[in-house]
Amino acid sequence: MRIALATEPGDPQRPNEDYASVALPASGQGGVLVLLDGVTPPEAAYGCRHTVPWFTARLGGAMLELSVSHRDMTLAEALAAAISRTAAVHRGTCDLSHARTPQATVVAARWSADTVEHLVLSDSALLLEHADGSVHPVLDPRLDELPPEVRALRAAVRALPRGSAERAAAGREYGRAVEALRNVEGGFFTAAADPAVAARAVTGTTPRAAVRSLTALSDGAGRWVEVFGEGSWADCAGLVAEEGPQALIDRVRAAEAADPECAAYPRGKARDDAAVVFVMP
Repeated sequence: MRIALATEPGDPQRPNEDYASVALPASGQGGVLVLLDGVTPPEAAYGCRHTVPWFTARLGGAMLELSVSHRDMTLAEALAAAISRTAAVHRGTCDLSHARTPQATVVAARWSADTVEHLVLSDSALLLEHADGSVHPVLDPRLDELPPEVRALRAAVRALPRGSAERAAAGREYGRAVEALRNVEGGFFTAAADPAVAARAVTGTTPRAAVRSLTALSDGAGRWVEVFGEGSWADCAGLVAEEGPQALIDRVRAAEAADPECAAYPRGKARDDAAVVFVMP
């Protein structure tokens, strides 16, 4: 078995909101990977005294423990239980009904001698490399399928000069429009305080013999493909397999540095937290 992971904050002066981990059961058979990408809240109150890194560490740790220790639970059931467990820790001190309460995207995979199970919620990604060398990206497309009027607001923001008051105002309007679609029917879903969202995740099972490797990516790492167009998902999986997770993050950082004003490659953050987990079971 080969395991490698790397994670790096987008801004060295700010805490990393991503979470990445791998666990192997005491039996030595199989394993689990869990990767979370914390959702950065706007610069306003969000009803919780805790930070996003606090939330991702607890949710990710609970998801990892439940997935590896309770193989009778599906990954969706483990996520629901992890959300409930994390919410219980701070329900007495925080307003978990707030739209901006700490939340995260989730990627998980669990393998045994017979199967590989997967779960993806929101815009992080899992790449399944098959035994024949082909790569299947497991993606949750709902965040990319925003209504036309919301996409138009995003385009309007990107057309305005960075740092301008007009762009800031348009950005707030766009943010409110996206926020209104979070965790509602017809919108997109992230793991926050409601365990019911676990049932919205993209899940599946693949025969173990058909899988050569697994690569989990937060969207800050996946932008090598989705934002900068440096290669395909297959190219991305190949790069990580050959050079390691840090090599992919380094390539992303180089692309970000070459476009610091986000002019050539429009994106919400000039630099984003990035996390990569690679497993060859």
